[in-house]
Amino acid sequence: FFMERKTQVKINRKKIMLAKLRKSCSCTPGKMKNIIMDFFPVLQWLPKYRCKEYIWGDVMSGLVIGIILVPQAIAYSLLAGLKPIYSLYTSFFANIIYFLMGTSRHVSVGIFSLISLMVGQVVDRELLLAGFDLNDDAPPSLADGSLWNGSQPNTTAFNLTIGGTSVECGKECYAIGIATALTFVAGIYQVLMGIFRLGFVSMYLSESMLDGFATGASLTILTAQVKYLIGIKIPRSQGHGMLVITWINIFQNISQANLCDVITSAICIVVLVTAKELGDRYKHKLKFPLPTELVVIVVATLVSHYGNLNELYASSVSGAIPTGFIPPKVPCFDLMLRVAVDALPLAVISFAFTVSLSEMCAKKYAYTIRANQEMFAVGFCNIIPSFFHSFATSAALAKTLVKTSTGCQTQVSGVISAMVVLMVLLFLAPLFYSLQKCVLACIIIVSLRGALRKFRDVPARYHVNKMDTLVWVITMSASALVSTEIGLLVGIIFSMLCIIVRTQQPRTALLGQIQNTNFYEDDLEYKNLSSVPKVKIFRFEAPLYYANRNYFLKSLYRLTDLDPNLEAARRKKYEKKEQQQLKKGDQTAANGLGMEETIMQLVPKQIDFQAIVVDCSSISFLDTTGVNTLKEILKDYKELNISVLLACCNPSVIDSLKRGGYFGKDFGNMQELLFYSIHNAVQFARGLN
Repeated sequence: FFMERKTQVKINRKKIMLAKLRKSCSCTPGKMKNIIMDFFPVLQWLPKYRCKEYIWGDVMSGLVIGIILVPQAIAYSLLAGLKPIYSLYTSFFANIIYFLMGTSRHVSVGIFSLISLMVGQVVDRELLLAGFDLNDDAPPSLADGSLWNGSQPNTTAFNLTIGGTSVECGKECYAIGIATALTFVAGIYQVLMGIFRLGFVSMYLSESMLDGFATGASLTILTAQVKYLIGIKIPRSQGHGMLVITWINIFQNISQANLCDVITSAICIVVLVTAKELGDRYKHKLKFPLPTELVVIVVATLVSHYGNLNELYASSVSGAIPTGFIPPKVPCFDLMLRVAVDALPLAVISFAFTVSLSEMCAKKYAYTIRANQEMFAVGFCNIIPSFFHSFATSAALAKTLVKTSTGCQTQVSGVISAMVVLMVLLFLAPLFYSLQKCVLACIIIVSLRGALRKFRDVPARYHVNKMDTLVWVITMSASALVSTEIGLLVGIIFSMLCIIVRTQQPRTALLGQIQNTNFYEDDLEYKNLSSVPKVKIFRFEAPLYYANRNYFLKSLYRLTDLDPNLEAARRKKYEKKEQQQLKKGDQTAANGLGMEETIMQLVPKQIDFQAIVVDCSSISFLDTTGVNTLKEILKDYKELNISVLLACCNPSVIDSLKRGGYFGKDFGNMQELLFYSIHNAVQFARGLN
């Protein structure tokens, strides 16, 4: 039977584009209101806020996240190579801005270990290039604004142009200048991606690639914290192979380990891990997570202060953390040019993690998010805070899970968390002066448990999909052993290559008929299938395009045990030999066989079929090479009196075949070449002479 296609109405794309352009350029009060409401989603949901129903959960989750956020912010400053005050600024502004612009009700945006690591690597590189010493124990600046001058001892002075004036800048000033410039550019990239609706870019970051990238970066973070755990002074490694170089330096200087830091680290890790394990085991009985990090920090700070650990045992401490806010500064344009390339992977990773977590929460709690608005929200969470000495932010999985488990209903909880951080900024920050850096390193390392546990999932991952496991291993190895940026690039490229390889060498099969049915399946995969007399049914499980053309032909020739080109050449050879024998008047072939036996050899015994049915159900599209390939096999097999029939083609494939002239002039041969099911094609083939 023949199905008639619907007549497609031609769309005047020019008119549609002009209408959309005219609509987007128009300016009415109603449209302006909609734009503002869309840009600030808080204006839509806050007036509908159910105070009695939501407030308790939001306040509780906000307080818990704020309590967790303070020690993590101070700890992650080690990863970013910056002072703790800047981490607190980052946490404060990110929560406020995402409250105004975010579309997810539950995601926790703020300081994130992976993003802090990427910022820290750029900061360290630029400090070295500027001639600064990366010694972590340089004297801390105070709250009098001295970080914006070169008065710090043992540091190089650097002239930095800020706001059109040249300022002599010390190490800390230059470090935060690099961080804010990097953050500003990353935010600009994210806003531009939102304007041009490039949210689909995150689709190319597969789950396996992101998991591998996070695990590899976690190994790098772990390695960078070991020197704080044991209290040794080693240079901060830069460039490719940082992980290996750092471990070599650690083992070379292991004899210089500070016993006080080692004992403190051992106690803190035992306490933190034990508390985390107990919290995971009894989380269904706990109304909110135990604030273990805060308790450890408070106790460790008191012990360090009253035990004079810094003076007596030379234990490295956090130093002075100023209170209040440093006056805002415009990020330096000259530094933006230096970090423009580094900001691109930072922007992509920050957005990818935020959107994936937002979609996860939205799916779980049955609401929707807008990916492009998330891009704007994260972008402005970077752009605006960069004027207030903050660095790049992203959504964090651990804090998001805590937020949802403690009753969070809306982003009001983010405002509560910001208020907790603000209280620390205004009043409590100086109390952390004596906090040992090894305690912060312990908090960072214990927070990596989730990422490092991915190693346990490798066997299960391998069982599910070997190719995805290979992507995970390659990305993780490149991120850990080379660098995070190279690891991200390698992961994306390798993931795409895997897709290309899968389509270049897909599964191919000959099909047999399921007994007493009209259905056909892979003869090698299923038992009790019947072969169809005089018909070969070939399945190709991928699009047919220029990259897999040769594989398609080789698979077809191998499975049917017939190469039409070789067979045609062999026949021509025998025909030529026969004609030569006839000219000589010898009716007997050179090999002693009679003429009838010679003619029998022209039709090989192995050709036991008269038609090939190509199952096109898995061929999603054809390019020009694909159409020409099908035309080629149609012609080649026709010379051997073998018909080629196509079955189960989708409309786009049929259109490609029509445009390529596969069905002849005016599609006259279409009903003899194209069938809507394999069984229809087989029945037609059986009726052929």
